Amino acid sequence: MTFTKGRDLLAAGLGTAALVFLLLKLSYSGLPPLPRLAGLVLLVIAAIDLGLAVSLRARILRKPGAEPVQPLTAARAVALAKASSVLGAIMAGAWGALLLHVAPARGRFPAADNDLTSAVVGLVCAAALIASGLWLERCCRTPDEPGRRA
Repeated sequence: MTFTKGRDLLAAGLGTAALVFLLLKLSYSGLPPLPRLAGLVLLVIAAIDLGLAVSLRARILRKPGAEPVQPLTAARAVALAKASSVLGAIMAGAWGALLLHVAPARGRFPAADNDLTSAVVGLVCAAALIASGLWLERCCRTPDEPGRRA
């Protein structure tokens, strides 16, 4: 398994943004107002990723007193990390498209003001999820052998 590349996350985010922006252009007027804190679910997942990263980091680095990590546990953590960063990129694209759609209309429509807040909260939480997923993935790397150079 290879480590997540920034270009893959960028492609997922931009592709989603383009699709969501098109859908918003076609059907935004028929949508109900978005909950202001809808993006917080992503922040909860990011917190779980961070907690797991802190826990696994000491164990993978074989710090004194930390029990070793089973290979299957590390593989599952890497899979979670990759899924989290990709989900974060996709949701950042979706929230970013919403932000681009409603920002010009703020002040003119109450729904646009509400959805602007939702978009900002969602975008920040999606960025946190990307960062925590990438950090978890980095924490799951095996330590280099002594004397070995990359």
